[in-house]
This record gives sequence, structure tokens and C-alpha cells, in this order.
Amino acid sequence: MTSEVEQSAAVSEALGYEQARDELIEVVRRLEAGGTTLEESLALWERGEELAKVCRRWLDGARARLDAALAEEAEAAGGDEDR
Repeated sequence: MTSEVEQSAAVSEALGYEQARDELIEVVRRLEAGGTTLEESLALWERGEELAKVCRRWLDGARARLDAALAEEAEAAGGDEDR
């Protein structure tokens, strides 16, 4: 039997970057607006942390792909100079 936290984490992992970012924006908006109980605020904070991690993983993955593409391009350009 999986816990609610594990289920929430699994759902977050399935989110795309834009979905996670949009939900994170909504969480921040709700926290900034106030009017929530301490428990609700803590739950929102935890969800925001989880969403921020999802966004960071997507951005890190994008950076790795760009770095790999740039490295390939640099290697190809370096190989052309040897001719």
C-alpha cells in the first residue's frame, strides 16, 4: 500500500515542465494571498517544493542535452579543421 506522499511524488514525476511550472505558480499565488490554515500552508509549501524539484530536473535535463549538442558541434568543427 503506497502512502499519499509516494502517490503525490509519482504524479509529480509524470508532469511536464510547463504543467509543473504552472502549478507551482498557483501554489505560490495561494501562499502569498494568505488566508490558509497552518496545515494548508504547510501542505502547499511541500507541494511547491516537490514541483520545484520537478522543474529543476526538467531544466537540468535540457541543459545536459544542450551541452551534449554543443560538444558534438565543437567536435565536428574541430574535425573539419584537421582536413
